[in-house]
Amino acid sequence: MLRLLLLCGALGCWAEQAAPLTFTMVHYTRVFEGNSLIWGNASLDGRLSHVLEGHSVTQVLPLEPPDAWAQRQKDVRDYLENFSNLVKFFNKERPMEYTQRLCCPLGCRLFPNGTSHSFYEVTLNGTAFLSFHVPNATWQRRWPGRHQVAAFAEKELMKYPITTEHLQHFLNTTCVSILKAQSTGTGKLSGRSRAPLVLGLILGTLCLLGMAVGIFWCTGGSC
Repeated sequence: MLRLLLLCGALGCWAEQAAPLTFTMVHYTRVFEGNSLIWGNASLDGRLSHVLEGHSVTQVLPLEPPDAWAQRQKDVRDYLENFSNLVKFFNKERPMEYTQRLCCPLGCRLFPNGTSHSFYEVTLNGTAFLSFHVPNATWQRRWPGRHQVAAFAEKELMKYPITTEHLQHFLNTTCVSILKAQSTGTGKLSGRSRAPLVLGLILGTLCLLGMAVGIFWCTGGSC
């Protein structure tokens, strides 16, 4: 038995081979007094690949060529500026005196047997709030018990089927393609996979918009 254990250790026949490849993104948003702070990062198999701070996103790993990446940066910047303006607008309509903290981890895992698993979770002030069910592209409430803001946010997010389909495609196809490129050792992505790489960063903030709308309107008793 000891010899078998030593042999397996030398050949790496357990943890190293069984560990899945992962691509994960984490978005953090703090909304307070009409202001919004957004930051986060993305990691490819444990290596930092992107950094999001304010309205700026930086590519740490060269996963996209410079010209394509410049367009992604502009897309993210424009979207986050619009999000910030909407938060200010809603706060003028219904001022909110307390702080809301949102966290959104999302990504995918590719297992050695070729299967994959994608995920998208949302927490509000440290409590599970919403999750995106990838197989059927639906948002689901996770808040314990009945919660009018969670119900309102879920309802609002489900009004945009194109967005949910794009998010499903990103998590099921694009994200997994990134990992498959890593597993082959090429590190190269096809044009179709490369183009929407930062789509996850943009789509990730859509749920924040839905929740911001829900938080502000429900605070005013309009759910």
